[in-house]
Amino acid sequence: MNIKLTNILPLIVLAIIVQSPCWGQEYTIPEVTVIGRPMKEIGVQETRFDSLMLKQNIANSMADILTFNSSIFVKNHGRATLSTVSFRGTSPSHTQVTWNGMKVNNPMLGMTDFSTIPAYFIDDASLLHGTSSVNESGGGLGGAVKLSTQPANAKGFGIQYIQGAGSFKTFDEFLRLTYGNKRWQISTRAVYASSPNNYKYKNRDKKENIYDQDMNIIGQYHPTERNRSGAFKDMHILQEIYYNSLRGDRLGFNAWFTCSNRELAMLTTDYGEEQDFDNRQREHTFRTVLSWDHLRSKWKISAKTGYIYSWVAYDYKRGLGNGIMVHMTRSRSDIHTIYGDLNGEYYLGRKWLFSANITAHQHFVTSKDKNIILQEGDRAIVGYNKGRVELSTAISVKYRPTEHIGLSAVVREEMFGTEWTPTIPALFIDAVISEKGNIIVKGSISRNYRFPSLNDMYFLPGGNPDLKREQGWSYDAGVSFALGNNRFKVSGSATWFDSHINDWIIWLPTTKGFFSPRNIKEVHSYGVELQASSDIVVARKWLFALNGNFSWTPSINQGDPYSPADQSVGKQLPYVPEYSATFTGKATWHKWSLLYQWCHYSERYTMSSNDISLTGKLPKYYMSNISLEKLLDFKPMELSLKGIVNNLFNEEYLSVLSRPMPGIHFELFIGITPKW
Repeated sequence: MNIKLTNILPLIVLAIIVQSPCWGQEYTIPEVTVIGRPMKEIGVQETRFDSLMLKQNIANSMADILTFNSSIFVKNHGRATLSTVSFRGTSPSHTQVTWNGMKVNNPMLGMTDFSTIPAYFIDDASLLHGTSSVNESGGGLGGAVKLSTQPANAKGFGIQYIQGAGSFKTFDEFLRLTYGNKRWQISTRAVYASSPNNYKYKNRDKKENIYDQDMNIIGQYHPTERNRSGAFKDMHILQEIYYNSLRGDRLGFNAWFTCSNRELAMLTTDYGEEQDFDNRQREHTFRTVLSWDHLRSKWKISAKTGYIYSWVAYDYKRGLGNGIMVHMTRSRSDIHTIYGDLNGEYYLGRKWLFSANITAHQHFVTSKDKNIILQEGDRAIVGYNKGRVELSTAISVKYRPTEHIGLSAVVREEMFGTEWTPTIPALFIDAVISEKGNIIVKGSISRNYRFPSLNDMYFLPGGNPDLKREQGWSYDAGVSFALGNNRFKVSGSATWFDSHINDWIIWLPTTKGFFSPRNIKEVHSYGVELQASSDIVVARKWLFALNGNFSWTPSINQGDPYSPADQSVGKQLPYVPEYSATFTGKATWHKWSLLYQWCHYSERYTMSSNDISLTGKLPKYYMSNISLEKLLDFKPMELSLKGIVNNLFNEEYLSVLSRPMPGIHFELFIGITPKW
């Protein structure tokens, strides 16, 4: 039997921790309680990321956070490139993403690129699994990701600066300025990251011949190459202003600007020279949200308004062999989104909670390719110019007849353009079956719909305005527990889910030479999600924190064959792993902390037919990162030193076909926080 160290290291770490003796009680852990759990969470399957988890590696994007701390599959097209998620076996457009309540899914594509969201800008993040997403919005056939910022809780002026340097000449800079008192909290955050991103990898898609003296081929080998044309420069600025009247009124203002210039690296199957290609995407995005909360003892009213502007340019050039570069594609997209939200909550005694919500997003999109020549001197603009309003309304009733039982009903209805969905119902129930172990059972059922994205309907060439909306039913059932004292805390959950989605949209080749979307699939996604975490005081001034996730997610196409040659029926969807797992272990002693992260994805098929004769399948892989941090406390300032090793065991892996990921690489961070 061939067992890799990367496979069993999480078990070794866990065994060492469990067998360690308890010598002291320098650390204490809050005891677990169950009675009084929030009524808003009745029956909800939710994964929360605390602020420490979000800041474990300050250079992480939200794609990295989801990779190592959840059961979601994150599909990376390469380092610092497009990163999308598959939540419970669904496609990226089936996951709804909000930032401070405003939906940030791209209305053209319907999905979110998590590589462009720095974890440094997120203070609170959570996942709503399956049916639970109906509490937030419609369209989340897989689930929803909620991201938000919070007041810094500063007292007076504050500053934090962190400088990072890593392999491949990667540099990261982080700055935060804060000011606060009882009423005001003001924060400015900035991130700048850049890298040539020219890491080495072994190209398994190419072979070089070995010749003898007579030029006979006597062997072959896979060459070692560098990631070519993959440089990036990203800048983010986030301005926050919060005002608290101390009488129940709170105002918030958030403005986030992104400027990105990224090359799209050459594929492993490209044989040309680097200087013969220029494949680049540039983006300028501005998001802003203004919020007002009016709080009273039994009721709450909140209102939000916001605006998003995105300019995205994609350019693809190729050399003619004479030093002249010619545009093959000049794509330009302008996206304007106006957002509004009104929400109300009312508590009737301690047993009832009523809430109502209405949310509107108005999109204006212009998409064009300016590179198609009709005749000399004239250029055709191929694309579309469309607007669409998205309206979502919901009412919910939550009832707790006893301290141990909770019931919840949500009714949501949505409009896209001029078309309304049928009613979207969701029912939730939970019950405490044992206070001793805080054992809670949960169940839920919901119907959901997702409308086609604007590209699905209007992209030229290939858009299909006759597409039907996707629809389906989802079911969840699970159990959770939590127990402990001031020396240890252990919690966990197990969830079974089942989802049937009809009229699944997929882009297929046509006889005219381009792809076009069709409603052809019926997908059955089901499986199990397991989660466990613990905090343990094992010795004097020693604290260990452990967290693990596991998911089994068959996602099977059960639709009718598209043609006699269609072999996809009954097969796992492409780029959806059936198994995934993560483990995180952190040890803290005095002002030292050691963090180990591990994740595993099973093999993924690259074709809907699961045919491995052409492009094959991507092999399973195990990924490990480790970091060590030391805090130094001086009179004028606090200094932090942190070293990180990514891909600790130099694993060869791909998340997307022909897009190799880097081997072992390093990062070093120095942080300075003056004391005023």
